[in-house]
Amino acid sequence: MNFRRTRVPGGLYFFTLVTHDRYPWLESPAAVRRFCSGYRTVRLNHPFETLALVILPDHLHAVWRLPADDHDYPLRWRKIKHSFSRGCLAGRVTQSMTRRREKGVWQRRYWEHLIDDDAATEAIIEYVHFNPVKHGVCRAPEEWPWSTVRRAMAKGWHPPGWGQGMLQRQVPGGVGKDP
Repeated sequence: MNFRRTRVPGGLYFFTLVTHDRYPWLESPAAVRRFCSGYRTVRLNHPFETLALVILPDHLHAVWRLPADDHDYPLRWRKIKHSFSRGCLAGRVTQSMTRRREKGVWQRRYWEHLIDDDAATEAIIEYVHFNPVKHGVCRAPEEWPWSTVRRAMAKGWHPPGWGQGMLQRQVPGGVGKDP
């Protein structure tokens, strides 16, 4: 199957990546550190700006801005996923996965959305940072260690105490729904 993705040089994108069968591959601090190490290496070799990132045990959300002359986010995600998967014991692997050299760590596909306006950007970044609260792993966004929310607060994107007791804001167009 030929899967089409929107690719715009310099684009601002929202991504959701999910582990295979939602297995909690990203549950331990050591696993998250390994993921972040690969993420940093790929970002050094294939630059992009991370506006928001949250890593949960079985999925992650990210908001990236690509360089003005570049639209190849699939290359970046392939390298990040591969870097992390190398350090994992194989999950439940089918013949199809073996043919594709997959280890059963990540779902084959991921969700991406091209962000095209400031209101959507703000709402999506809020969604990303509020996601740990939504999934019940913490009571306030800044309590979750694997998130860029504290950096966003330091930049003034979210006020102190943001997200505590907050009902999740609906994102236009259904963006931000976990698969």
